[in-house]
Amino acid sequence: MSANTNTAAVSKEEELKKISKLSMLRSLLPIAGLVLIFILFNILTKGRMITNLSLVMSQIYVTIIAAMGVFFIMTMGGLDFSQGSILGMASIVVCLVSKFSIPLAIVAGIATGAAIGAFNGFFYVNRKIKSFIVTICTMFLFRGIIKYLTTDAPVAGSAELINYDTNALKAICAIVVLAIGFIAFRYTKFGTYLKAIGAGEKAAKFAGIRTDRMKFFIYVLAGAITGFAAFISVIKVGSVTSSGGNQLETQILIALVLGGMPISGGAKVRFENIIVGSLLYIVLNSGLTMMGFSTQMMQLIQGIVFLVFVAVFADRESIQVIK
Repeated sequence: MSANTNTAAVSKEEELKKISKLSMLRSLLPIAGLVLIFILFNILTKGRMITNLSLVMSQIYVTIIAAMGVFFIMTMGGLDFSQGSILGMASIVVCLVSKFSIPLAIVAGIATGAAIGAFNGFFYVNRKIKSFIVTICTMFLFRGIIKYLTTDAPVAGSAELINYDTNALKAICAIVVLAIGFIAFRYTKFGTYLKAIGAGEKAAKFAGIRTDRMKFFIYVLAGAITGFAAFISVIKVGSVTSSGGNQLETQILIALVLGGMPISGGAKVRFENIIVGSLLYIVLNSGLTMMGFSTQMMQLIQGIVFLVFVAVFADRESIQVIK
């Protein structure tokens, strides 16, 4: 009896070690992929990736800031396909209000994003509609409004907006947002609650977490973060066209998955998924552009890479229908 118990204990220990090694390998894969893809494209473009590194990095700020809000949503097992429309609507508001005050325009953009996030959260939490259904409807609704508002001409902002278009300012904004998000996610109950909801909402409720309040708050927060990202987007050109924020939700989803984000959220989520994934997406996209690939071919390659990473990082033991 004792021998059987010892054998079972050894077997269990070996299994845990195997799982730990596999988890470590999966966490290192995105970083290794980032390094390899950067080296590969630098060779294929004959060094242009390094010589144009500042230009490549200038494309990451909006994606990485907006991705943080979606990261929180995905951690608790949800999805948000409305981020592009939120960015477009908030950008229009930023442009209009910037003619009176730039600081007020930033606040207005954040408020607009938060309001749309609250709209999503209401139907998701109070009306019990699946998150992907709600946000897809929101995406089309506000995309239609954006196109209506920009039908005759782009919505122009204050001429002073372009003065804020510096890599230093955008980098500082991105770092501050990420630093606040990292501290909240890693060192407060905020991150623990999100992971608990993603791992099992019923268990989280029994543990005393107010899941509905938390979910609503996260959608509002995600919208507010993207509303701030709208300011970073607007200062580049000082206006918004009908394509403002178009495909942002796809970029964010691909970036997070490339960074190793588990589709089902939960305990295996790491904050580093945002940074590594955003960098990997921008390097991949920029490298394909420098090589002269057509948009269709770029989408094909990105789709293949996306499917590979989904296959690697999907947790088949705990994966469930998105909430």
